[in-house]
Amino acid sequence: MKNQKLKEKPIVEYSVKNNFICASFSTMQNNKKQPKINILFILLIGVMVGFINGFCGGGGGMICVPVLTNILHLPEKKGHATAILIMLPLCISSFIVYLIRGNVDISLALNVGIGFLIGGILGAILLKKISNKVLQFVFAIIILVSGVKLLL
Repeated sequence: MKNQKLKEKPIVEYSVKNNFICASFSTMQNNKKQPKINILFILLIGVMVGFINGFCGGGGGMICVPVLTNILHLPEKKGHATAILIMLPLCISSFIVYLIRGNVDISLALNVGIGFLIGGILGAILLKKISNKVLQFVFAIIILVSGVKLLL
């Protein structure tokens, strides 16, 4: 009989404290509850990530992943995968605004998009194979290099 890996099932508990809705997160495997996080705070973070994504044209993931992993305590791989899910509607809505305003080069986007699609598939496959620590290190290096490049 194969050793089956137990899947984490998230448990979210809500409470009201000082007229604010708070949430605590835990899993079936790890019943240690995470600190309570104010829902208003989560919404404000969402507004910030959405603004950065719309303003920078998709750069919100650099903010979204650290928020999910460091503040909401998701494991690295789940944080990256969840960020992609969060960023999809943000990117679509930003694209629609840019398209309406005539700021999209469709032919260039289609050509580069093919490469992005291939890279996205390869990245998702690699994400499944590497450890959380390696992923965290690679992501930190990418952010660091990007920040230094922007400063120079």
